[in-house]
Amino acid sequence: MITREEIEKKITEYPIFEYAFFDTSELSFYPNVRTICEVQCPQYGKSWSCPPAVGVLEECKKRCLSYKDAFIFSTVSEVQDTLNMEESLSTRGEHIDIVNQIRKDVFPRDEDILILTAESCSICEKCTYPDSPCKHKDRMYPCIESQTIIVTEICENHNMSFLNGHNIITWFCLILYNKKDYK
Repeated sequence: MITREEIEKKITEYPIFEYAFFDTSELSFYPNVRTICEVQCPQYGKSWSCPPAVGVLEECKKRCLSYKDAFIFSTVSEVQDTLNMEESLSTRGEHIDIVNQIRKDVFPRDEDILILTAESCSICEKCTYPDSPCKHKDRMYPCIESQTIIVTEICENHNMSFLNGHNIITWFCLILYNKKDYK
């Protein structure tokens, strides 16, 4: 199993803005987050990375808590106008590239980890959900909020910035690792 010290040593090579380590027992799960997904998110029911495909609340909670340790990091991108959703979302690719590199270079391939990121997966132009299995299961990362976890709460608990300026987009990745055996 990879150690915190090994992760910290390796991530210095990446343009990470902030990061924190914590025990997954600190995670809180909120059913109302799922309601917000269903009512407000256009990706609800359209992606393997979002509800209902990721499972019901109890399944998500059990999956997340089956890991002992959590590592959250953020990256930032500058845009002309954060209210321009197209421009803001266009910066997500840079963040996902960093997530993919960290997955490849920091965590051993045989390490049992769960990677959660911001927003719905956008690898495919049109997701195969619900008609066919995901084509990129190894690169499709569920949305953090799909697990009913609130990112801002983690940020507040670990002195991480969430809002970094009127023209700065902050992206997050939560990696759960060191899988515990649970019965």
